[in-house]
Amino acid sequence: MIKIANRPRRKLPESIPELFPIRTLSKLTGVNPVTLRAWERRHGLIKPRRTPKGHRLYSRADVELVERILALTARGVSVGQAQEVLARVPSPGERGGSEEPWSESRSRMLDAVTRFDEDALEQVYEHCLGLHPVDVVTQRLIVPLLVEFGRRWEAAQGSVAEEHFFGAYLRNKLGARFHHRARVARGPRVLAACWPGELHEVGLLLFALAANDAGFRVILLGANMPLEELPAAALSSGADAVVLSGTSKPSADTLNRGLPVLVRSLRIPVFCGGLAAARCHQQIVTAGASPLGESLAEGLARIAERLAQRR
Repeated sequence: MIKIANRPRRKLPESIPELFPIRTLSKLTGVNPVTLRAWERRHGLIKPRRTPKGHRLYSRADVELVERILALTARGVSVGQAQEVLARVPSPGERGGSEEPWSESRSRMLDAVTRFDEDALEQVYEHCLGLHPVDVVTQRLIVPLLVEFGRRWEAAQGSVAEEHFFGAYLRNKLGARFHHRARVARGPRVLAACWPGELHEVGLLLFALAANDAGFRVILLGANMPLEELPAAALSSGADAVVLSGTSKPSADTLNRGLPVLVRSLRIPVFCGGLAAARCHQQIVTAGASPLGESLAEGLARIAERLAQRR
C-alpha cells in the first residue's frame, strides 16, 4: 500500500490572496508553470478556476495538492498513477495529522543525546527520513528539538556538552547534504552567514538547504562572520541578497553600529533570521535590514517577494 507522508499544513504568508495566478503557485511549490499545466491537461490532477478571460486561478488548497503530488513522486509513484492514489488517500486536512509519532521520535532523540549515543540518534533520524520527506522531518523533528535544547540550556536542565554533541551530529549530517545537493538552482544568489560571534551554524545550514530546494543559489559562509567582510564578498559573488542567522543575541555594537554600516554599504537587501532576529526585531528594522519569521517557508517567501519587487 502506498502511503503519503503526513506533511504539516503549511501556513502561507498573509500577503497571499485566496485566489492567485499560476506564477504564484509555481513560486510557492517550486514546480514550473509548464509542469503544472501538464498535470492539469494530461492527468487531470489540478483543476484551477478560470477568469472570464480564461486565465487560470489557484487556491491555497492547490498548494497542498501540489505538495502531496511531489511527496508521491519522491516515493517513486508516477504522475499518471498519482490521481488514483490521491483518490484513495484523504488529504492531511481531512484526516488530521497525529503529533504522537513525532513527539515519540523527539523523545527518543533527546534520550539518545543525553546518553551521547550517536548510533541511537542515527537510528531515529534515518527511520524518520525513510518515512517522510526531508523538509517534513526538518520542521516536525529537528527544529522543535533545537528549540527544546535551547530551552533546556537556558533553564540549566541540560549540559553544554549535550548541546555540542547534538550540534556536531547535525552539522555533519546537514553539511554532507548541502555539499552533495543537486546544483540545478537558477534563482537569485543569496549570501548566507552567521552573526559575528555566533558559533551555532545548524540553523544556517537548515536555511541553506531549504533555500536551495526553493531554487535559490546559496553561497554559504558559515559561523562567526565579520560583517565588514560581507560587502566585498557580496560584490565578488554577484549576490542578490545577504542573510544573517543566529540563535544568540548579537552584541549591542553589532546591532547598533555594524549592521547599519553593512546595510548602507550594500545595494542589495539584508535579511536576518533565526531566534536572534525574533529577539532583536526592532533593532534590525531600525538598522534598515528585514527580520524573517521563524518559519523557513515564510522567510523564503518574504525574500522571494522582496527580490521580485526589485526586478
